[in-house]
Amino acid sequence: MENEKLVKHWIDSAEIDRRAMKHLFEKEDFHWSLFMGHLVIEKLLKALYIKENKEQPPFIHNLSRIIQKIDIDISEEKLDVFDTITTFNIRARYDDYKQLFYKKCTPEYTATWIKNIEEMILWLKEK
Repeated sequence: MENEKLVKHWIDSAEIDRRAMKHLFEKEDFHWSLFMGHLVIEKLLKALYIKENKEQPPFIHNLSRIIQKIDIDISEEKLDVFDTITTFNIRARYDDYKQLFYKKCTPEYTATWIKNIEEMILWLKEK
């Protein structure tokens, strides 16, 4: 696939996951909503990676590590937000970690982080 098509693929896929994130939040599946939020950000970063580096993105899920591989000016505050969002990638975590994460995902906590994710989506789309 050409780079332009790959970028579009990642952005389109991120938008599908963004809708799922919102739907899961509305249905009170809070931890899955945040997991999908992580996927949205990861996919947008990978689109940006392709745009900037003209090659396939690395097969990693740590958002800060992806950012390090892109020539992008980013504040420490935003890096901290990305570090927290990375913790929402719970697919491969141990069950005890998952249980702690599930308890953390109250409606208030999740709403706050959905707002942060939406802000990062807008910031990334500007890039």
